[in-house]
Amino acid sequence: MTSFADLGLSAPLLQALEDVGYQEPSPIQEQAIPPLLEGSDIIGQAQTGSGKTAAFGIPIMEYVDPSVSEVQALVLTPTRELCIQVTQALRAYGQPKGVDVVAVFGGAPIRTQQAQLRAGGHVVVGTVGRVMDLMSRASLILHSCRFVVLDEADEMLDLGFLEDVEKILSLTPNSRQTALFSATMPPPIRKLADRYLYEPVLVKVESKNLTVDTVEQFRVEVGAKDKATKLVELLQAERPTQAIVFARTKIRCDQLYRTLRDKGMNVKALHGDMSQGSRDGVMLSFKGGRVPILVATDVAARGLDISTVTHVVNFDVPISPDVYVHRIGRTGRVGRSGRAITFVEPRQQRELEAIEQHVGTTLSPWSPGAKVAPAKVEERPKRHEKPHIKRPADEAWTQLIVSVGRDAGLEPADIVHAVTHAAGVDGEAVKDVKVLGRFSLLSVPQSEAGRVIEQVTGEQVNGTPLRLEEVKA
Repeated sequence: MTSFADLGLSAPLLQALEDVGYQEPSPIQEQAIPPLLEGSDIIGQAQTGSGKTAAFGIPIMEYVDPSVSEVQALVLTPTRELCIQVTQALRAYGQPKGVDVVAVFGGAPIRTQQAQLRAGGHVVVGTVGRVMDLMSRASLILHSCRFVVLDEADEMLDLGFLEDVEKILSLTPNSRQTALFSATMPPPIRKLADRYLYEPVLVKVESKNLTVDTVEQFRVEVGAKDKATKLVELLQAERPTQAIVFARTKIRCDQLYRTLRDKGMNVKALHGDMSQGSRDGVMLSFKGGRVPILVATDVAARGLDISTVTHVVNFDVPISPDVYVHRIGRTGRVGRSGRAITFVEPRQQRELEAIEQHVGTTLSPWSPGAKVAPAKVEERPKRHEKPHIKRPADEAWTQLIVSVGRDAGLEPADIVHAVTHAAGVDGEAVKDVKVLGRFSLLSVPQSEAGRVIEQVTGEQVNGTPLRLEEVKA
């Protein structure tokens, strides 16, 4: 069995790993650390909870020279919570060497972060937007940055950050070493890697069990109008020690929070429209066990690592099987048991089937007190949730404008979901999704544009009908 010492790490790093309780490398660490130490670019593909942070964090700490008071490494993250989590880990790894790690993210005073950078940060961990802001103010200079990490690149894609990521990469030295980590590898991420990584080593770790054996998985078949009532019934029956209820939109998140609060439950909401101070307060209350129920969106909950979560409730079916895996991975941690319960509307049987096929487990019907051991479904050929259409590489794309945007609670995932479900196209037929204040933009293959406009127009998201039009040049 490989040990961290076998990977050729220095004594200070080995001591740091021992101090944080690491005994042996995970598969992603075992495969990623050696090529990174050798100076290679890498593409790391692994599921949530695989140890990706240490996989890139340990080589960074070996690389950084604390005697040089310049930014030598940059880690880009899609969300503030993940930024904070990565920063905490990197500080622990770098403490024996005296490496200074600075976190920069939106919702916190930018002047404080500017002061920390002036004091001589060696490693910067930041969200894309705040990094762009600091660079535009000349507060973050990357001419000495020789190591760049893109963490959770697929999430950056979902949030519409790839254009800004490319701008940041273009302002770092061409001789930099780049590591890209992503749970999935959709075409835009592959294109990004092809453009900005040099002969990358592919590191791919596929878990034998995408969902841990300690999580019991259930489904609740319910009509859309009855879902809120059923959620109250379920929580009263399950009496979770701690539960995360996932909602697909910020508006839905707030609605469920009010519903549960009005039923006398101790509950908090967590979504991207909240101030950083409010989000931090909610996180502290939930992590401290003072609040047993958290209603959250996927983006806000990304990076949550709380071992005491006993239940995950998918009030809205996840937009993809990968998101399902990420959600239910919030429970059943550190050897504890957990329960994951997914609400399924009659029209969502196809999505349920895709999830079951992906995780290799049949979701059992839920009832109060129900128990189940994960049961493997029969092996069947993998298939896409939607018909997969092979398209020429040079096919023209058409940009469409959507009549609603962020002001109506719309998120990029809402657009992708509406188009793939209403028009019957696969996810690869939707790209360049941008949600602005009053409207949104997306691109679809020119051959599909007319049908997408016709079939998606009139579809409702958060009670608001969508209207699509082609953007005229």
